[in-house]
Amino acid sequence: MIRHLKTLFLIISISTCSFAQEAKNQIDFSEQEQQQRAAQEAAYKFSVDYRLQVGYLQEWQHSKTTTYPDLYMHGTKLGVTFDFNLPYSFTIQTGLLYTLTYGSTTQHWRNVQTNDYDIQTIKHRILSHQFNIPLFATANIKLWRKLSLIFYTGPELNIGLAQTDYMKTNLNEKTKNWLIDNNIHTEKYDRYTDGELIRADIGYSLGAGIQWDRYRLQGGYTFGLNNLKKEQQKYVDQHMWNWKWNVSFSYRF
Repeated sequence: MIRHLKTLFLIISISTCSFAQEAKNQIDFSEQEQQQRAAQEAAYKFSVDYRLQVGYLQEWQHSKTTTYPDLYMHGTKLGVTFDFNLPYSFTIQTGLLYTLTYGSTTQHWRNVQTNDYDIQTIKHRILSHQFNIPLFATANIKLWRKLSLIFYTGPELNIGLAQTDYMKTNLNEKTKNWLIDNNIHTEKYDRYTDGELIRADIGYSLGAGIQWDRYRLQGGYTFGLNNLKKEQQKYVDQHMWNWKWNVSFSYRF
């Protein structure tokens, strides 16, 4: 009798342990499934990040005519960007930035009296104000912990607010009168309001950077696509492009 009870107890114990192990395996499988599902949902999660951005830029306005000599301008940009986070570490970035640049160049004119090109000069000192609206596709490649590489590309739109030319002339009276008769400025004026340049400047940008947690340092180059010169002379190619490179620092809120 006692032997049968021991055998029965052993069978019950083994059955209980097997059931408990099976139940545990089912619980572990359920938790693992929930974790996988959470990871998949996180991969497809959409969100928006806000960044404060400040940076340095250098612009190169270059043309095919001596009427508008090549001009290098240096300045800064400041504004807010919005990152629309997409699956698989891709982002669409846009925003609004204000840019302020300054540059100077010296233009030589023929002396009407002596036919000397080097004596008659106009020095241009130009101050430019613009709004910049980027539309970049960004890829984030994780390196280690919170350290990532950033690559971006896409178009950007620059809207000219004002581009004032503060001019200093070294001209004799006959040369100055000749320039005025040919509608060439010899005094301070705004290139946009005068109808000389187009306000909308479309460019295409390529760049890369590095990101640690909320902080990002990036740089890139923008190729101007459209002609900035508003009016064209019949026999003179007056195409003007604006190319630029920049480096910027941003902080994500």
